[in-house]
Amino acid sequence: MLKTILKSVREYKKPSFLAPLFVGLESLVECIMPFIIAQLINFLQNKSDASEALEKSDMTYLIIVSIILLVCAMLSLLFGYLAGRFCAKASCGLARNLRHDLYYQVQNFSFENIDKFSVSSLVTRMTTDVVNVQMSFMMIIRVAVRCPMMLVFSLIMSFRISARLAM
Repeated sequence: MLKTILKSVREYKKPSFLAPLFVGLESLVECIMPFIIAQLINFLQNKSDASEALEKSDMTYLIIVSIILLVCAMLSLLFGYLAGRFCAKASCGLARNLRHDLYYQVQNFSFENIDKFSVSSLVTRMTTDVVNVQMSFMMIIRVAVRCPMMLVFSLIMSFRISARLAM
């Protein structure tokens, strides 16, 4: 059944592949940001005295790290936007093609099949059921891809910060 539904993706293959790619990039950037913040905290903790005034070179370092964090936040926002855009395009395209295929399949019904299925049943199949498939496809592209990627990236970053603590 999945193979039959995926045949309806047709010209929307590119957005269907780009959406998970951007979801993965967004997850990666979101996992890098706490790592950068941890380095900043370590830098501040290495100061001998908390009341010690920050030197000019320290302020330069803080400004650079702040700019890096800002760039990471903007990249995460951009990747999230692109993932949402391509995901919507792919799922709406799938629904469009699925409705088209269903309509032409109903046109090929014999008179016996036409009498067997009521008009309301056919309308339900072409509206509600297609919308459910569309929403499921969208969730698979976004959530089912994001969760495993976030898990892997989080594990990598936690081992990178402290392998003993991550175990």
